[in-house]
Amino acid sequence: MICHLCVATVAFSIFRRGKMLIRRLPWSAISVATLFPRRSGGSNGLRIPVRKQLNSSPYPFCYSSGINLPPQPGHETDIRHSQSLKPGLYLVGTPIGNLEDITLRALRVLNSADVILSEDTRHSGKLLHHYNIKTPLMSYHKYNESQREQVVLRRLKKGDVVALISDAGMPGISDPGMELAKLCVSENILVVPIPGPCALVSALSASGLPTDEFTFVGFLPKHSGSRKKRLMVSADQTTTQIFYVPPHKLSQFLDESSSIFGDARKCVIAREMTKLHEEFWRGTLGEAKEVFSIRQVKGELTILIQGQANSKVEPPSDIELESELRELISSGESLSMAVKLVTSKTSVSRKTIYSLALRKFGKQLEVEDD
Repeated sequence: MICHLCVATVAFSIFRRGKMLIRRLPWSAISVATLFPRRSGGSNGLRIPVRKQLNSSPYPFCYSSGINLPPQPGHETDIRHSQSLKPGLYLVGTPIGNLEDITLRALRVLNSADVILSEDTRHSGKLLHHYNIKTPLMSYHKYNESQREQVVLRRLKKGDVVALISDAGMPGISDPGMELAKLCVSENILVVPIPGPCALVSALSASGLPTDEFTFVGFLPKHSGSRKKRLMVSADQTTTQIFYVPPHKLSQFLDESSSIFGDARKCVIAREMTKLHEEFWRGTLGEAKEVFSIRQVKGELTILIQGQANSKVEPPSDIELESELRELISSGESLSMAVKLVTSKTSVSRKTIYSLALRKFGKQLEVEDD
């Protein structure tokens, strides 16, 4: 009896030490090909790095922080549910800078699709290579969008799963995809968003400017007149204005916006978001014009400008309304016309002004009629 107890105790001790040793070993990439099967039945051998330090990224526009995250409970269930995808167009969000910002669902869709429409196949190919995804790529950008639409539509009607990605962020948001989505909706073809990173939302959330209401303008028109006209519309709005600006047009944007919005209007310039050198520059448009006139920046910028202050206009007093009504009636206008004219120039309701007019001038007009 004692011997059996000793053997059990020693075995348990060895088991515990072995378990602790396993926990201390560095994790490496795990293959999840069986979790993301190809629709055709084959396997791409998709591998996702788990708790593996990424010192350098093969994806030049992306940055990987190398944060070691423990596996979350329930992920296995999330990955395995709904293995087969319904035929349709899938708009897949991809990283805007950091390789870790891609979802398991996005990887599953990209691996399971019959074809991936890509803004730049060489650019997107690096992302797919990093995750060992072998799905064929087809170029789809603003210069061939109209020619590709019918080709893609035929494939969708045949029952294919088509994934659409842009160089970074969500397709269709200042990137190719809007027209194709509209076409699919008109043809009653399934359109599925696969949520992912988005520069405008990321910049807005961390800007420190009002987020309850905002206007996304995106890229401004190339034509000078149209560009300034759009800026004038934005300058009069009370909501936060969000623009995408290429680095080589930053100086032009700051010159034009500061002259239209005013030098004192607050702004935020977000650059290199989610990357190692992420920056949120905050100040006024006048300060930004001065700072960035001697500073060169790289990469697309997201610029947010504070909305116009909503100054409350005090409604006119009864004395002011009475004075306007008297002037109009004295000049020969009828009471109803005087009320209509005064109402058009103020926020006070017609009912209130008409009641005031009757009270002040009703008896006077009756006497004059007699």
